[in-house]
Amino acid sequence: MFITLEGIEGAGKTTQLQNIVAFIQARGYECATTREPGGTAVGAQIRKVLLDPSNRDMDAGTELLLYVADRVQHIRTVIQPHLAAGRVVVCDRFFDATLVYQGYARGLDKALIRSLHRLMCDDLQPDATLLFDLAPAVGLARAWSEIDSGGRTSQETRFENETLAFHNKVRDGYLDLAHQDPQRYRLIDAHGDAQQVSRAVQEVLTMLLPERR
Repeated sequence: MFITLEGIEGAGKTTQLQNIVAFIQARGYECATTREPGGTAVGAQIRKVLLDPSNRDMDAGTELLLYVADRVQHIRTVIQPHLAAGRVVVCDRFFDATLVYQGYARGLDKALIRSLHRLMCDDLQPDATLLFDLAPAVGLARAWSEIDSGGRTSQETRFENETLAFHNKVRDGYLDLAHQDPQRYRLIDAHGDAQQVSRAVQEVLTMLLPERR
């Protein structure tokens, strides 16, 4: 099974990842975790370019193609091999992030973005997507608090530096996608504390993954 985690900056996806893995393993499954961008050695170099705040003048088309390049390498060398081995793959961000950030928020043609995914990424789709939903103002405040305290690097803040209006478009894009595909998307209210969010996540995973004995 291929499970993706999506949400705006500061929604708590990465914070929940360790608990998600532990819960899946406790139900009897092998689990592999990865992320985008940067889930491969090549992708780690692409990640530095994409998230470096000094690259504020990057063209939206350049940004899109770098994400696609990262994803091609990621799918072929990490995601597909793990899935073929029968593991549950949990990925922190995937194609939906590109669709909302570069499509809904940057204004690039969403049909083009989908076409690139079909042509270059084998049109790989998650079996389930956990969408951590949070008001952008709250998410950004959380993200910057973590950055300022040293919990996250300040070298990857290009998107945190975007305007609140940009992040509102991102959230609206995610909610629109969830509305279009309620079977795949599982909405997680990320406004609560980490324990509350973790319980909500576990309820979803319990439904998705029957316990193996």
